[in-house]
Amino acid sequence: MYQLIEIEVTQPLQAIKTEAKHTGIGLKLRCCDRPVGLILREMPPETTLSKEELADIIQAEIGTKIIQEKLRDTLSPALDLDAFPSLTVAICTKDRPENVERCLKSLIPLQIPDNTPRFEILIVDNAPSDDQTQAKVAQFPSVRYTCEPKAGLDFARNHALAVATGEFLAFLDDDVVVDRGWYDGLRTAWAENPDAGGFTGLVMPYELETAAQILFERRGGFGRGYEKIRHGQIAPGNPLYPCGAGIFGAGCNMAFRRALLLEIGGFDDALDTGRPLPGGGDLDIFYRVVRSGTPFIYEPRYLVYHQHRRDLVGLQRQYWSWGLGFMAFVTKSYESDRDNQGKFRGLVWWWFRDQVKQLIKSILGQHSLPPKMILAELWGGIQGLLGEYGRSRRRVAKIRATTPNDSAISEANPALVSSKRHE
Repeated sequence: MYQLIEIEVTQPLQAIKTEAKHTGIGLKLRCCDRPVGLILREMPPETTLSKEELADIIQAEIGTKIIQEKLRDTLSPALDLDAFPSLTVAICTKDRPENVERCLKSLIPLQIPDNTPRFEILIVDNAPSDDQTQAKVAQFPSVRYTCEPKAGLDFARNHALAVATGEFLAFLDDDVVVDRGWYDGLRTAWAENPDAGGFTGLVMPYELETAAQILFERRGGFGRGYEKIRHGQIAPGNPLYPCGAGIFGAGCNMAFRRALLLEIGGFDDALDTGRPLPGGGDLDIFYRVVRSGTPFIYEPRYLVYHQHRRDLVGLQRQYWSWGLGFMAFVTKSYESDRDNQGKFRGLVWWWFRDQVKQLIKSILGQHSLPPKMILAELWGGIQGLLGEYGRSRRRVAKIRATTPNDSAISEANPALVSSKRHE
C-alpha cells in the first residue's frame, strides 16, 4: 500500500513520514499548479523522509521539468479561456451508482463554480439491471440522465453523441475523479489548438492501495507523460504512425468536436461491447479522428485520477482485454483503410515481437510484470487477430435486431442508428 502525497514544488517542502500501513509513497508533483510528475518509492512503514532528502529526489527526477514549467508560467501569453465553445460531459455507466456519485462530486464544482452551469453533464445508463443509478443521479439537479437499452459501451457513447447539446463532447469513465484543473486544462488545449478535432489528457492513479494497483502503475499505468503533444498527420521517426493509436491517450478521459464525430459516423459499436470484447473503441475513434485530417491534442492539465483494478485477477483480465481490443481494432482498420494496410502488417509484427521480448525479460526477473500478465495480453492479441472483430459484428447485429432504437436518438441523428454504418 502506497501513500499518495501531492506536492507543489514551488512551495517550501515538508518532511514525509509513512504510516504503519504503508510500504511506499507516491509523490504527485505539481509546479505552478500544473502536474509535472509522479514518483513511486518503496519505503518501510513509519519511515521519515526529510525535506532535504525529498528535495534531492525531486531534483533528480524532474529538475529540468520544473525549470521549463517556471519559464512557461512566466512567458506564456494569456489565453481567452472564456471563449471556449459549449461542452457536454458524458459519463457512460452500467450498474455502478457509487462510482457515478463519486465522479459527479468531483465534476459538479467545476460545472457550477457560481450560480450558472458552465457545461452540461450527461449520465448515460447502459442497459441497467435496476434503477439505482437513475435514483442516484436524481440527487444532482444539474445533471441530465438518459438510458441506452443496448448493452455495450460504444452504444452508450453513440447515445451521448446523438443527444448531447454541446459543440464539444467529453467522455469520462465512471471510475475516474477529475482534477481541479480538468476543465481549464481542456479549455487551454482548445485555446492553443482551435483547429483540433480530439483531445486526451493525463491519467494518474486515484489510489495505490493494493498490489495490483501498484503493479499496474509501475508498468506505466495510463500515463502518456507530462508534456503537451500536438499530433498531426505525420510523426517523424515513427514509420507505423498513426496506426499505434494507443499513443494518443486513454479512453477514460477524452473529448472531441461533436460535429467531427458525427461526420465520421460515430463510434464503432462492434468494439467496446462489454465482456466479449471489452476494448478497442477508444483506439478506433482516436485513429479515425487523426485520419480525418484534424490535429489530435494531448494536454497534461486535462487530468483525471483513475481507480485501477484492485485485484490481480482483474488486472490480468485487463491486460487480456488490452491485447484483444488492440488486435480487434487492427483487424477492423486493416480491412477498412487500405492505404495503411502495410503499416498495420508492420504493427502486428512489431507488437508480437515486443510482447515476446517483454515475456523473456519477465521470465528472467527483469520486468515489472509477472509472466502471467504478459501472457494474458499476448493471448488476448492472438484471439483478437483470429476473427474477434467479425464475431463481434455478428453479435452486435443481433443486439440491434432485438433491441428497439430510442426514438429520441433516431430523431436527433438518424445516421447513428443505421445498422449499416460499419459494414
